Amino acid sequence: MNDEALRTLLDLTRDKVVVVDAEGTYRYANAAMERILGYDHDAFIGTDAFEYIHEADRDAVRCVFDRLVATEADRTETVTYRHQAADGSWVWLESRMWNQSNSALDGYVVSSRDVTARKEAETLREETETRLRQLAANTDDVLWMFTADWNELLFVNEAFEELWGTPRADLREDPTRFLGGIHPDDRPRVRRAMERISSGESIEIEYRVNRDLSFRRWVWVRGHPVVEDSEVTKVAGFVRDITDRRRRQRQLRVLDDLLRHNLRNTMNVVLGNAGLAREYGDDDIEAWMDTVIETGTELLDTVEKERRIVDTLVDVGDPVSTDLSGILEDALAEIRCRYPDARIEAELPEAVSVIAVPELQDAVRELLENAIEHAPCPPEVELRVEAGPKSVSVLIGDNGPRIPGNEIEPLFSDADPSAVYHGTGLGLWLVYWIVDICDGTLGFGRTDDDTGNVVSVRLPRAT
Repeated sequence: MNDEALRTLLDLTRDKVVVVDAEGTYRYANAAMERILGYDHDAFIGTDAFEYIHEADRDAVRCVFDRLVATEADRTETVTYRHQAADGSWVWLESRMWNQSNSALDGYVVSSRDVTARKEAETLREETETRLRQLAANTDDVLWMFTADWNELLFVNEAFEELWGTPRADLREDPTRFLGGIHPDDRPRVRRAMERISSGESIEIEYRVNRDLSFRRWVWVRGHPVVEDSEVTKVAGFVRDITDRRRRQRQLRVLDDLLRHNLRNTMNVVLGNAGLAREYGDDDIEAWMDTVIETGTELLDTVEKERRIVDTLVDVGDPVSTDLSGILEDALAEIRCRYPDARIEAELPEAVSVIAVPELQDAVRELLENAIEHAPCPPEVELRVEAGPKSVSVLIGDNGPRIPGNEIEPLFSDADPSAVYHGTGLGLWLVYWIVDICDGTLGFGRTDDDTGNVVSVRLPRAT
């Protein structure tokens, strides 16, 4: 092959091929010099190769080159560095240097490949890994990853040690040792959850941990399978300390039980004696006792409503796709049975689903009760549904007096209720909290002719 053919072949190669002398001066450059760096390859001849290398990389590249030149044995080395392009930008090159000087070429052959895309991807990956490590080190949640068979721990952050009371080193020696830090009564459920996630199912579970603290710490765990080529290869997830939440729930339950028990017992005594006084007293006493009995009954109703609120706040689950028509029909059937004299008109779609919790039926029932009990006789109530592409609204209209502002305004204010600024009951709070849990909105207005109220409940539509 003649020199012209060889030059043509070198110019067609993807890699930049150059020849430099022992001082690093360019003696030859192929056409890839222009394609990769934007320089005219002929004009490059006679310039110092190291002047184009980034100052942060220059010494390292020079050291490798000088070492090769000084080595007599046949040797090649690869080095990665930044080379300045004609437009002033920097291009990452991976260069392979050969220390055998070719007398015909008058220098050393260096072939270089543009690896900018690879280096940028590596930098992005390193930055991402750094951020993830910082996140893992600064979160109170336990982040974990195991192989699908739970035989190898792939990652767990420092938060595990404080929450479990077990060193991470113990977990690396025996990946299943974390089970020893779980309450014995909870371990069977945890093992079943481990089997489920290994089989490809995402899980959520709550249980007690930390033997040193007598398993008084409650945790919430969410885990997911990592699937590669249709096979579960890893399992990963996080653990969150929910001890304070569980403690508050228990405190709320205890106070709720004590309040209901004491109030019921006391009010039963009051109502019983009031009934006797009304039966055996004169007309004035009978009228007074009617007031006592009515007030006591209302108080017991409030206690019952308080219980329903506690149940909702403590036991409510996550909103899911729910048949709204079914909920409304069930609530209507119950209300019509309890209030046979009420005139209730309903326009319901055959089927429409929303994102809600089952307790939504309690909210609808409460709104229907309020509409009936505060309206003149006969009460007139209208229930209809307006379905949009992203949300569904339940509208309840009545012929009652305007709902007082002190019943509505506290629901939408961040201020704590006070002796002046408060409502008279818990019913609307129950409705508000249920709708809020559903990620819905509650609204109050008047009918077009201003003869009654319209309460709206807007909910996310299920797709």
